[in-house]
Amino acid sequence: MATILVQTTLRAGEGEWEINRFTSLVSLLQADGHTVVARNREPGADGSDPVLSTLDSSTFDELWLFAADRGNGLAPGDVRGILRFRERGGGIFTARDQENVGVSLLNLGSVGLVNHFRTYNRELRRRGYRSSAGRKPKTEAYERIVPLQPVHELLRTNSSRSGVIEYFPAHSHEAALSVPAYAPFARVIAQTTRFGNVAIAIEEEPARDGRPCGRAVATSCLHHFENENEHWNGGPHEPSEAFKDFARNIARWLAP
Repeated sequence: MATILVQTTLRAGEGEWEINRFTSLVSLLQADGHTVVARNREPGADGSDPVLSTLDSSTFDELWLFAADRGNGLAPGDVRGILRFRERGGGIFTARDQENVGVSLLNLGSVGLVNHFRTYNRELRRRGYRSSAGRKPKTEAYERIVPLQPVHELLRTNSSRSGVIEYFPAHSHEAALSVPAYAPFARVIAQTTRFGNVAIAIEEEPARDGRPCGRAVATSCLHHFENENEHWNGGPHEPSEAFKDFARNIARWLAP
């Protein structure tokens, strides 16, 4: 089992996306046997967060970073601590929102560069995606995803007949993600027909010393993981349980 830091890029009182929006996710990870610390950003006198800036020397195995800032969510010391953490094998999960929300992620190397924002690192073109005309979600709270072949282990579940996660929570908007041509260690693992890429997995990226960095997962929408989404508190219908498996899979896959 892993020791996981679930962290926002906001200070308490700075916005609606404080850590108490993700208590259901935290409870799920804890029920799966992981040790979880959940917190907002708490910058000290020099602007650095004392946990993020020393993450590489901590006992954490994973960082789950919910980026809801508009450019001031990570101090230079925080960035250095996170990058060193990943170089020593730590796993990173990120989620953000539309437009420029979560733009501080761009400082985190390849983990940030797979994200496109309205003003920064703009997507050069929208790609064409396969249509799923005639396919309707089993509940309006969910939207069908297209797991790309070969199906990544993050998308496996025993909660669907196919053995694959087929639905993500529906939302009115998703942030843009893509894999740069120079990043063969990253790949898109899931798309939706409305928004395109919704999840990217990064593995075997070489660090400066030649050893592989920790794995990383970038997702397009932090709304998927907040308490108010139906899958955390709804009945045991297939899409709900399968998406919970997505979170469980991430925690297992990111562990060093």
